[in-house]
Amino acid sequence: MTTTAAPRNDAQQSADVRVPVQGRLTTSEAFAAALRGEPCRVVGIGESVAETLPFRRWTGDADASDHVLLRRCCGATVDLGCGPGRMTHALLSLGVKALGIDLVEQAVQLTRERGAMALQRDIFTDLPGEGRWTTALLADGNIGIGGDPVRLLRRAASLVTPDGRIIVDLAAPGGPIRVHRIGLEVGGRSTRRFPWAIVPADQLELLAEQTALRILEIIDHEGRWFATLQRRGSS
Repeated sequence: MTTTAAPRNDAQQSADVRVPVQGRLTTSEAFAAALRGEPCRVVGIGESVAETLPFRRWTGDADASDHVLLRRCCGATVDLGCGPGRMTHALLSLGVKALGIDLVEQAVQLTRERGAMALQRDIFTDLPGEGRWTTALLADGNIGIGGDPVRLLRRAASLVTPDGRIIVDLAAPGGPIRVHRIGLEVGGRSTRRFPWAIVPADQLELLAEQTALRILEIIDHEGRWFATLQRRGSS
């Protein structure tokens, strides 16, 4: 919004120069800008220097470590927080029916441009095929979404069949589950802080106990940690 003020003399103007406050970005705007190629930093995780999110990798093709995870996606898979569709597209290429879900319109568009299916939705709202998916995928640390991994795992379990699987991408072992208030910065503008959880692989058993899930396997592939979970009592 632009405003117009009465003219002022040079002395008044030099004595009253103010730097305009830039408006906050929404999280969707920050991700969309990053997906267009603008550097995007995440701040608020511990005391470490802000790091740039790996959007170049996310917009590329699935790599060897991704395929270790993808091979565990059995049957129709819902990719929660699909981003620009790297994993959704890879599943389709492997002959697996897949649907990507993401809040960011630009991410959904990029997923569709790859030839995969995607919807712009909040994963905690109604989704197609609830209770009928064979696998729910939480790649790239997406178990952190919302800062409440117990709630998120219960939600993922509600999406799959009784004997369905939940595939999660975890942090390396060490330390407790941590919930941070993080923000994204793009071009000098930042988002409001939002909760994000970091779940080390050796803490997953605690989450499984709280969500009536059992761990089928935990894998360390060259420093990247994955796990497969299933409802207790399923075959």
